[in-house]
Amino acid sequence: MVPSLLLLILLALFTVVSPVACAPLQNDALVLASVREGFQSSTPEVESWNTADLSSVCSWFGVRCEHGRVVAVDLSNLNISGSVSLDISGLDSLVNLSLAGNHLQGAIRVSHLPSLRYLNISFNQFDGELEWDYSGLPNLEVLDAYDNNFTASLPAGVASLKRIKYLDLGGNYFDGGIPASYGILSTLEYLSLNGNDLRGRIPAELGNLTSLKQLYLGYYNVFDGGIPTELSKLSNLVLLDLSSCGLDGEIPRQIGKLINLETLFMHSNRLSGQIPPSLGNLTRLTLLDLSNNALTGEVPHELAALTQLNLLNLFMNRLHGSIPEFVAELPNLDTLQLFMNNFTGAIPERLGSGGRIRALDLSSNKLTGAVPANLCPLNQLKVLILLNNFLFGAVPESLGRCSSLTRVRLGQNYLNGSIPLGLLYLPNLNLLELQNNYLSGPVPANDANSGYSATQLAELNLSNNLLAGPIPSSISNLSSIQTLLLGNNQLAGPIPSAIGGLRRMVKLDLSRNRLSGSIPPEIGNCTQLTYLDLSQNNLSGPIPPEIAGISILNYLNLSRNHLSDSIPRSIAAMRSLTVADFSFNDLSGDLPEVGQLAYMNASSFVGNAGLCGPVLDSPCNHTTGRVHAPRSAGDFKLIFALGLLLCSLVFAVAAAVRARSYRRGPGGAAWRLTAFQKVDFGVSDVLECMRDGNVIGRGGGGVVYMGRTRAGEAIAVKRLRAGGHDHGFRAEVRTLGSIRHRNIVRLLAFCTNQDTNVLVYEYMGNGSLGEVLHGKGGGFLGWDRRYRIAVEAARGLCYLHHDCSPMIVHRDVKSNNILLDTGFEAHVADFGLAKFLQDGGASESMSAIAGSYGYIAPEYAYTLKVDEKSDVYSFGVVLLELITGRRPVGEFGDGVDIVQWAKRVTDCSRDNVAAIADPRLSTVPIAEVMHVFFVAMLCVQENSVERPTMREVVQMLSEFPHHVPESHSPSSSAAALKESSSGKKEAGFCKLFPDLLT
Repeated sequence: MVPSLLLLILLALFTVVSPVACAPLQNDALVLASVREGFQSSTPEVESWNTADLSSVCSWFGVRCEHGRVVAVDLSNLNISGSVSLDISGLDSLVNLSLAGNHLQGAIRVSHLPSLRYLNISFNQFDGELEWDYSGLPNLEVLDAYDNNFTASLPAGVASLKRIKYLDLGGNYFDGGIPASYGILSTLEYLSLNGNDLRGRIPAELGNLTSLKQLYLGYYNVFDGGIPTELSKLSNLVLLDLSSCGLDGEIPRQIGKLINLETLFMHSNRLSGQIPPSLGNLTRLTLLDLSNNALTGEVPHELAALTQLNLLNLFMNRLHGSIPEFVAELPNLDTLQLFMNNFTGAIPERLGSGGRIRALDLSSNKLTGAVPANLCPLNQLKVLILLNNFLFGAVPESLGRCSSLTRVRLGQNYLNGSIPLGLLYLPNLNLLELQNNYLSGPVPANDANSGYSATQLAELNLSNNLLAGPIPSSISNLSSIQTLLLGNNQLAGPIPSAIGGLRRMVKLDLSRNRLSGSIPPEIGNCTQLTYLDLSQNNLSGPIPPEIAGISILNYLNLSRNHLSDSIPRSIAAMRSLTVADFSFNDLSGDLPEVGQLAYMNASSFVGNAGLCGPVLDSPCNHTTGRVHAPRSAGDFKLIFALGLLLCSLVFAVAAAVRARSYRRGPGGAAWRLTAFQKVDFGVSDVLECMRDGNVIGRGGGGVVYMGRTRAGEAIAVKRLRAGGHDHGFRAEVRTLGSIRHRNIVRLLAFCTNQDTNVLVYEYMGNGSLGEVLHGKGGGFLGWDRRYRIAVEAARGLCYLHHDCSPMIVHRDVKSNNILLDTGFEAHVADFGLAKFLQDGGASESMSAIAGSYGYIAPEYAYTLKVDEKSDVYSFGVVLLELITGRRPVGEFGDGVDIVQWAKRVTDCSRDNVAAIADPRLSTVPIAEVMHVFFVAMLCVQENSVERPTMREVVQMLSEFPHHVPESHSPSSSAAALKESSSGKKEAGFCKLFPDLLT
């Protein structure tokens, strides 16, 4: 109030003492000073404004004057914040006003600026509406309000702007329909309404905007009635983007009249019918993306006229026929993606021969014939994906010289012959998949004359082929390798010691080969390994104790070899090891009863005749038949005295151990603590936690308390209810005690006496997903965090199903059993109903239904048959909870659960997912929500056989390009059009990278 009064006094003084001619400039300064007051925090540039000296206004930062008046104010990208409503008016000579790229909030009103031509308020957080008095802006040519939080309907008053050329209202929350009155803006050249919440039809009146050059209507908007044919009258149109906005029907053939069009995006809709041959008239077209629709028929030969085409995306449709030969002759084509269609026949032989192709993805079709021999003549090809077809013949030798390659995926075909020399060691290659083919010959060694020393290859999959010969020692040149899969081939000879040089390797599978010799101790140098499978070979000699140096190894399979001697105690003591198989070797001696091996199933050790121990129910007999010489009486006295002393020591030690290991509970029953790792608490500390004031949760199985260790770290103590049934105690201990995975809650210890069982596990500071999602704070659990929770929980379940032997079925997957730590990372918890499945995961019958209502799979409820697909169904329900924010039951009427409701409302179509999305989410990238819904619908299939595995679920969720892909990717259609300095909603407008969806 005081600054405002001071400004009025100063203005009055200037009016008295200054010439009348200076009054307009002083008025401009006063208006700007008033605007300055609305900034809560600003930068030194704006702080430098001397509002006490209004006559200095023309020297203020960002202010430009001409002829004694303020004509331009540019405060863009200064990190200014403020939440006070701005009312900017009265600057009669102002031509240019920019507040773009700041953090301004609240309402804004601009009026009575008769000279204003350029107004840019984009990339802020303004809210409210834009229904200004546009009659006071008669000369406005540019209005850019992109990426704010404006709501209500699109401003109808904009239609009165007779000179407007550039109108961008995208990236907001406008709802309702597009006003038909926008069709009278005859001077408009640029119109962007994308990224809002618009509904209804695209008005035919937009066809009257004959000066229009760029039109963006897609992303988040959902339009009815298809594409209006009147858009064909936009004869000057250069760019048309109607992507991801729910359009159905056919592509109008009249679109072929837009002969100046250079970019046409209609991807991610529900368009059907054939590709109109009239699109061949668009001879200036450089970018064409019709992907992710329901288009049928063949690719029309008329498209051969599109000689300027750089990008052609037709993937994820229902197209059939052969890939036309003209595609190989398009001289400027650098990205061709046709995957997930029904194309048949051979790949055009000349494809790529022009040397321009950079990304080629023809995967998941029914293509036959050979891979074209000349795909990379000029070292431009970066991405080559042909997996899941019926291709045969050899992998072209020329690929071994294509140094530009970064990703090659040729798996799941019928390719034969040898692997081209040099292919494995290309300098930029980071992914090579040749699995599930008929490749033969050796794994190629690195050619010393190739000139390639450093490689970037992170994943190599050559499994399920006919490769023979030794593993070359030059495999150590793959210094960046993380996943090396050579299983199920005919490789022979020793494992090279050079493999110890692969220090970044996480997963190594050499199983089902003919490898011989000993396991090289150098493998212990691969300290990042979590998965090691050397099973079903001819390996011999002892198990090297150096394996114990791999401190994070959790899967070890050495079964069905000829390994001898004993199992090293150092390996038995590995805390990280959760799955190990030593079966069917020539191992002997005592089976160590320490560490994780003591908790493993006997099946992990069978087939070793010389191995003994309690786990195998085969006690070790160490007595001998040696005859000793008679001893004198003095010797017996000495032996007797020593025996008494030894017994005394044994009893003393036993008493001390018993005193430390047992405590007495309130009822007098002895407690025993069993720890699965080093802990700094005892029984008394655990019992101290179990007070009513420490209760943080109650359930059917018992009560959960929060406690502290002696070092002050939080722990969770779960006391199971007393009674004849152990309420899952044994199952939970058996499961959690042997598991070490980032996304599975970690069991620290358990306590037991004759009456009560207690579990102690790591504390999850944010409770359960169900509590957070369905509580008052659910609206603050943003989509980005929900997506990560889905991926993390899926990884935990994937570990149980695919990395545990025998596999573990959780049987009670639900949002309340997914716990969130202080960083909101998800951990699967509560294994009280867990079931171990033998025989490779065959379903088993239960005696009664276990699980929670709303999450139980149909086959489980009806037949009591359980397998891992029951967990997949339950996880699909959790995904629906994350999308909708709703509980699985209780909100949809009697007998209706969230699965039935979601299927009915969306008609099982991901394009309708907006109808069920959580309304508390202010901003959601619709493409991601659609993808998660798609995965959820796969998980909740009625027929369990049709559901994906959890490994496939993890792949679908984690390989999907969460948020913005790399902007330089050739397949990123929309990203190539408009670079954004804000990631708030731009992510939703970027083209999905299709490679990872295959």
